[in-house]
Amino acid sequence: MAMRTFSLKEAQDMLPVLESLLRGSMKAKQEIEEIDGEFQKLSTQIFIDGGRFVDVPYWAHRRAQREKALQRAKDALAEINAIGVQVKDLDTGLLDFPCKVGDDIILLCWKLGETAINFWHGMEEGFAGRKPIDESITGGKSGPIH
Repeated sequence: MAMRTFSLKEAQDMLPVLESLLRGSMKAKQEIEEIDGEFQKLSTQIFIDGGRFVDVPYWAHRRAQREKALQRAKDALAEINAIGVQVKDLDTGLLDFPCKVGDDIILLCWKLGETAINFWHGMEEGFAGRKPIDESITGGKSGPIH
């Protein structure tokens, strides 16, 4: 299957939907980490105490909540991936959009909190290699498309 490419305008127009999906997966990841922390704390307490009473129904409920959160995160990330957008960093909310410029494929780069797609980088570069969008990407129009 060929990689989907986006124009700057197409990528920009998708941001509201992608932001919602991204926030949902980030929230689910945070919930998973919180529950994992609770299980780790319980495990440590059991180890230190040499055993203890465990409220099995409560922990079974927390395990079920974790599984639901994990499925929500997987579903949101799968939907973003199915659109053709690459999630580069879930912790910071970093997305890349493949974009064809001439004969080259570049990545339009957007980070959660930014109001528009204002940066790009090459396929082999990462976030540190971001460059401002220029006329070669906007098709002669000055500045990013909002």
